[in-house]
Amino acid sequence: MINYNPKDWFVFIFRFSKADTFRKLLPLMFGVGVYAGIVAYVELNFLHLSETQYIRNVGMMHSVLGFVISLLLVFRTNTAYDRWWEGRKIWGGITNSSRNLAIKLQAIATDKEDRRFFRLMVPNYAFATKCLLRENEDFHELDPVLDLKKEKHLPNQVATAMYGRLNTMYTQGRIDMPQMLVLNEELRALTEHCGACERIKNTPIPYTYSVFIKKFIFFYVMTLPFGWVFSLSYYVIPVVILILYALASLELIAEEIENPFGTDPNDLPVDQICHNIRKHVSEVLA
Repeated sequence: MINYNPKDWFVFIFRFSKADTFRKLLPLMFGVGVYAGIVAYVELNFLHLSETQYIRNVGMMHSVLGFVISLLLVFRTNTAYDRWWEGRKIWGGITNSSRNLAIKLQAIATDKEDRRFFRLMVPNYAFATKCLLRENEDFHELDPVLDLKKEKHLPNQVATAMYGRLNTMYTQGRIDMPQMLVLNEELRALTEHCGACERIKNTPIPYTYSVFIKKFIFFYVMTLPFGWVFSLSYYVIPVVILILYALASLELIAEEIENPFGTDPNDLPVDQICHNIRKHVSEVLA
């Protein structure tokens, strides 16, 4: 995730980061600019369509379609941002549940081995959830407390081990039933947070809707030169490029943030959150 100062306008305007859509769209904008130039040249110099009133009125279509496409892009962007923000709230819940579990264990668990076990396993749950969401098989960030099977659901294995340890503590008399129930609530919350993250990751924007917006933007931009060339002449080239940049950038931004658990520059800082959980839990259960 990119950290920035929202008050520094100069940097925003003249700096192009790796996440900026301008770099991604540059080849497409160049191609559309060449296309708009060819259309303008043919219409103005060979077809002499400037005398045809019907062709001049093509721009009226873009006024209507521009309103429609703006509504579609607003809905698309808002939907993607809602998924991004919900993901952030879920990981905030994982952080809070991990801290609460560690704080309660610090007061309840007196055995050193029990405290060490949870000091390693509570952060492991966060890292296991991150690996699951990114479909990452590099588990070097997890402490080797358990013999985890990579082909199985990783967070479930960690949660099962913690539930098993709590049950052992209860049966051996190291905690009583009320304490068991208090700790159980925090573990249950972790499992629910993991399920909520999986819901976001495994339910993308419907394919038909995403394809329709891309086709709509393409059709809208590719027909702009036909009606606007009579009013703008060759100035239609930068105008079409600017419109393409604005519309396509919104779609690219929505695509990037609709799955907020990856490694794109604008995704959530999941790595930092997991390391903070490990740091805070270790401090509490030291």
